Amino acid sequence: MEEKHLDAADATDAPRRKHPRRPDLSQNRILDAAVVEFAENGFSGARVEAIAERAEINKRMIYQYFGNKDSLYQAVLEKVYCDIWQAEAGLSLDQLAPRDALVALVRFVWTYYLDHPEFITLLNTENQLKARFFRKSKVLRDGAANSRPLVEDILRRGETDGTFRRDVDPTQLSLTITSVCYYYLTNQATSSIVYGQKMMARQALEARLDFNIQTILAITAPIG
Repeated sequence: MEEKHLDAADATDAPRRKHPRRPDLSQNRILDAAVVEFAENGFSGARVEAIAERAEINKRMIYQYFGNKDSLYQAVLEKVYCDIWQAEAGLSLDQLAPRDALVALVRFVWTYYLDHPEFITLLNTENQLKARFFRKSKVLRDGAANSRPLVEDILRRGETDGTFRRDVDPTQLSLTITSVCYYYLTNQATSSIVYGQKMMARQALEARLDFNIQTILAITAPIG
């Protein structure tokens, strides 16, 4: 059963530790704790009580800031997506030559997924939910719209100077960049058994990143 209302016991709970009563700090602490809880236990398995304990905050404050579990989960999605989009924007790819920009983007996606496994887990959860929360979030729809032209801009610049061929579909290339990074990391446990290799060993990760870069460059290279 989803946890959406407080009971009498919740109203009398006291915080385990005292923190400065600044809403921005409290909300950030709640969101950070909620990211971990939802990533570890999924949407259905996550518990508001556990989030409150992780955040070292009174449970009633979670409802005060976010209203209910659904709204908190949506805020978590917005946070993790906005974090990656902000990091992506910080690459300033428009300042790089097209080939360098494409390499930097592939390297960024790989490294970000590797360093933020919670993002991949939450992405999996939201896809299992058929993008239920993503679809209704204006923050996420607007963020996706702003991020979408990134690969197309790199391709068009590369087409103009002859770095890339002219028939590469930017949507397909975007999907391929994310896929070659995503699949390896989400399936590394079974792949280690199938291929008899330690997929998360440093040497294996470096080899995979190099292969990903070479694959994307080969897809975009001029023909002939």
